[in-house]
Amino acid sequence: MSAPASRSGGRLILIRHGESVWNLQNRFTGWVDVSLSRDGMKEAERAGRLLRDERFDVAFTSTLLRAQDTLYEILKQNRHCDEYMRIHEQESTWYEHFTPTEGDIRDLKIYLSSRLNERYYGDLQGQNKAVARRRFGAAQVHLWRRSYDVPPPNGESLKMTAARAIPYYRERIVPRLEQGESVLVSAHGNSLRALIMHIERMTPEEIVAFELPTGTPHIYVFDRNMKMVEKQTMDKIHGADEPHGHIEPHIDT
Repeated sequence: MSAPASRSGGRLILIRHGESVWNLQNRFTGWVDVSLSRDGMKEAERAGRLLRDERFDVAFTSTLLRAQDTLYEILKQNRHCDEYMRIHEQESTWYEHFTPTEGDIRDLKIYLSSRLNERYYGDLQGQNKAVARRRFGAAQVHLWRRSYDVPPPNGESLKMTAARAIPYYRERIVPRLEQGESVLVSAHGNSLRALIMHIERMTPEEIVAFELPTGTPHIYVFDRNMKMVEKQTMDKIHGADEPHGHIEPHIDT
């Protein structure tokens, strides 16, 4: 597909994990660590083919397997990634501390952080969405799902998710983009919507209406001042497994 990112500006690839088994069952998932469904694995495989020519400098993902498995499938098909190393962030005491050595300096580093986890759905986790609507009322469930700042009982709102995901993006991802690197992030619908809201300067009203499909890469290109100059949403494979997408220039408002 594309050449490596220019040193004058970074390249950010965001991808929501493939369909999970609880997506398929129409259940609130949140932090429950479920696996990809069969179709979800196929989505990850298609994303890998779309991104096979990308040269990644670093990758970030959540602590949940569905995001990690999507990432590993993408890297398995990548023409430039021979080896990688997972690094758990130090924010959790049971994660190991990572000190690079000469032997692993060439490995692609994958950073795992709970700050990129899906929105925590609290008391709704595990419930079928149709059952929840009957229990709490359709209007109330819709408010919990689609409002920006109203959390479900004992859970997070999108605003609360953004409060952990955006600082992580600024602290850990932006410095790599400022160095002109190509950064891959495999995460979740709400943690990624929080990042997209920040990157594209969306309002709360705009982001709650924004749909992020599973398994579809979203690519952002920045100049050396971290101004977004292009964005691209890659479609599913067309024809003979060749990438296809629409380039949209960024227009300041």
